Amino acid sequence: MVSVQDLHKKFGKNKVLTGLDLEIGEGGIFAVLGPNGSGKTTLIKSILGMVIPDKGTISIHGKSIKKDSNYRKQIDYLPQIANFPSNLKVKELITMIKDLRGNSTNEASLIELFKLEPFIDKKLGQLSGGTKQKVNILLTFMFDSPLVILDEPTTGLDPIALIRLKDLIKAEKAKGKTVLITSHIMSFVEEISDEIVFLLEGKIYFKGTIPALKTQTNQPDLEHAIASILTTNHV
Repeated sequence: MVSVQDLHKKFGKNKVLTGLDLEIGEGGIFAVLGPNGSGKTTLIKSILGMVIPDKGTISIHGKSIKKDSNYRKQIDYLPQIANFPSNLKVKELITMIKDLRGNSTNEASLIELFKLEPFIDKKLGQLSGGTKQKVNILLTFMFDSPLVILDEPTTGLDPIALIRLKDLIKAEKAKGKTVLITSHIMSFVEEISDEIVFLLEGKIYFKGTIPALKTQTNQPDLEHAIASILTTNHV
């Protein structure tokens, strides 16, 4: 599904990605983890074409993304910050996104799932952070693309909305989709991920299942396993 080879990126003198190689197969939930500054966001934005690498190649479905913006139509992306125009109503935003991307598949069911009906006629500037995040999730999942990228999707969600998000992600996996997630919430990652990719200083220090990482670090849970990697590498 996604192939990243020898990816390099620096901003000024700051080397963010240093020869990163990553293969992500088709179908399944993959969590990209790492401390702040490890290169997670730069990697995700490189896959999305929002950051241009200094060196290296990225392919999706065996085809290089360079000079081909059409591949983005095969990706549903949830940005970390739901930064919407505050004067737009929710229904106006939904219409605008549909005009840009084409017909949605399950808009009504998502509005029902996240109880957004009372907010449809409200301006986005009037919504709480958690409700904006639900709108963010709606805009991501109302299309039907094979690759879904979620950047910190749990931000601001109440416990019930979090359960519904987890069910939604698992349902996407059941359809054979590939889901890429970044998150700082280790319990969330441990519950839903098939594999994790752990980045440190622009390189991959671990790629595999959570049980394999626990065994490797001799730790009882993901949180302690990650802490063990960081301690060993003196971060």
